[in-house]
Amino acid sequence: MQTELMPDSRRRRTVCATATILVAAPAAIAPPSVWLVALVAVLAMTVAILRRPLGPASPVLAAGLVAAFSIAVDIGYAGRQGLVLPWLPFEFASVLVLVGRVIRRADVRRAAVVGSALTLTLLALPLRFTLRLPHAVLAPSVVAVAMAMFPAAGAVGVGLYLRANDDRRARAVQRARREQRLEVARDLHDFVAHEVTGILLEVQAAQVEAYDEEQVGELLSRLEAAGLRALDSMDHTLRTLRDPETSAAAEPPPTRVRSLADLPELVDRFLASGVIGGALDLEPGLAGTAPREIEDATYRVVLEALTNVRRHAPSTDRLEVEVVRTPGPALRVTVTDSGRQGGSGGLAARRPDGGGTGLAGLTERITALGGDLTAGPHAGGWRVRGVLPLRPDLTDKTDRV
Repeated sequence: MQTELMPDSRRRRTVCATATILVAAPAAIAPPSVWLVALVAVLAMTVAILRRPLGPASPVLAAGLVAAFSIAVDIGYAGRQGLVLPWLPFEFASVLVLVGRVIRRADVRRAAVVGSALTLTLLALPLRFTLRLPHAVLAPSVVAVAMAMFPAAGAVGVGLYLRANDDRRARAVQRARREQRLEVARDLHDFVAHEVTGILLEVQAAQVEAYDEEQVGELLSRLEAAGLRALDSMDHTLRTLRDPETSAAAEPPPTRVRSLADLPELVDRFLASGVIGGALDLEPGLAGTAPREIEDATYRVVLEALTNVRRHAPSTDRLEVEVVRTPGPALRVTVTDSGRQGGSGGLAARRPDGGGTGLAGLTERITALGGDLTAGPHAGGWRVRGVLPLRPDLTDKTDRV
């Protein structure tokens, strides 16, 4: 059980002590044969009020002991039947609480075993009185058991309902954590892998081409900047993962969000090595006008395409990036490379598997936003094109975030 692992507060212990003293006090003037009846009522109340009534022992075990002790008293009580009535309501109410709690909190096997034992205890409690009536007949016992069935069924129903709610909440937390892990994995692929791939290609290029002192200085500056950006992305990811036990009610840590305004810097960094020529055609005034999710997805399309160019076609000589608004309305982003192979053999060539898992994950993101992503050969090179709808309902939803 979950909440029972928490320590009992002083207020809860005070309430428990007061209640048990008041319930047990009448036994002081009763015959000794009634003391067991009062004791089981006090035990049931204690287990129902306290989270950890038996210290390190499991609360489920404590509830099971209450059921066993109560049934033993039902069988072995030898006193007058009327003397059980002062304690019967307190014991009955306490066992009702335990039924709901055990069914809600215990694992399936223990909930079935201990919950059934407690329910049987509830049904048997009235028999402690009715079976000892003078000239007892079966009818009063049947009526008493039938009347006890209604609150017992209610306790079982409440326990099952709360258990179902807890299960749904746990599944929701698991889904949220899975989505968060996937988002972190996408960030690692999109940002860290992009920078590391750039560093790798710069180093490979330096190995196959002689650089003068000035070029070496520029190379080291670019490597330093790329390394710092990769570290920044890693720091962001670690901050996201720092508290894996975040509660279900807490909002998941935000992931990195980019916009169209970040595209010029991204493309300029890519072209700064001077190995590949190209240009960015970003429609004037377009940055900042689309929903955040759309602009972030557009940035990631360009980032993934540039990363794949570095990995699979580093010797291409021309790259074109175009971001425009189209009728619909929609935002269309296109990244095209010339695909010319050749030059330095030390650089990796385009692999036949295309963009790999990066494009697959990106396709899922674009599809979730109602868009479409295609990638394939084009005019001797390779083209990645994404079309993202600019729906008013999506814009309104984004503005409210």
